Amino acid sequence: MKVLVTGAAGTLGREVLAHLRAIGWTTRADDREPIDPALADEVSSGDLLDPEHTRALVEGVSAVVHVAAIPAPRLGTEQEIFTNNVMSAYQVLDAAGRAGVPRIVYISSLSALGFAFAEHEVSPEQIPVTEEHPVVAEDVYGLSKHLGEGIASSVALRTGSTVVSLRFPFLGHGARLRRHLGLIHADPGIERGGMWGWLDTRDAARAVEAALTRPLTGHQLINVVAPDTTSLVPTAELLRRYHPNSVLTKPITGFDTVFSTVRSRELLGFTPIHSWRDGTAGADVGEMPCNLPPDGIR
Repeated sequence: MKVLVTGAAGTLGREVLAHLRAIGWTTRADDREPIDPALADEVSSGDLLDPEHTRALVEGVSAVVHVAAIPAPRLGTEQEIFTNNVMSAYQVLDAAGRAGVPRIVYISSLSALGFAFAEHEVSPEQIPVTEEHPVVAEDVYGLSKHLGEGIASSVALRTGSTVVSLRFPFLGHGARLRRHLGLIHADPGIERGGMWGWLDTRDAARAVEAALTRPLTGHQLINVVAPDTTSLVPTAELLRRYHPNSVLTKPITGFDTVFSTVRSRELLGFTPIHSWRDGTAGADVGEMPCNLPPDGIR
């Protein structure tokens, strides 16, 4: 199987490539900037907004993983983020569907719901937060990912390709995760919007593999998140402090995640294997720095 991975030079793109190559798959990597030829069996660089480039990219591949995006609302102007994220999703997914690529994975985000970067304090209607929760996105990044999910659904309907949209939270392990945890342990309120969701990047790559191989049809929208939070404070207490009006539809105990993981278990057969609490994510709670600035944690 040959798999195209866009955004190949980024944190998740590199991890997905490494994982797919480790299990014996052939990979084609693409990014806006020239990338290390050692990353994949084939590498290319170009503009995903160029239809000719995207059409050439999807030729001869068995699957596509569209990772490329500007990953936060403050990493460019609103026009840049909207145009880049929405149009690149359309170009890549549409080209893949029209080329008859049978399986497409669109990397979305839990930010598509609209809580993570909201300028006004908003809370989920119900917890656990399922994939059916109403979208309240007011920031351009969340909006762009939500529209990308709509594109994924449209491509599946129009072309018959199976398209899986994976909603990921903050991704990291090692130093990146330690930094993120240090900020939250110092002040859990900074993650009110992200609701303390996280996933080890290596587990995210495993979830992508599952999305490429499980017997699915149509468009599937799936939350993929670790079963626990990033906080040292029990989840019920976090919800009392920061989301007191959200309705609990099932009991929340210990450090349970706020997000539903039913679909990821049932449709993907996916269970994370790395945890920061037991050190398997390379983040020892006893070594967390608590004096780092809150910029760029996503």
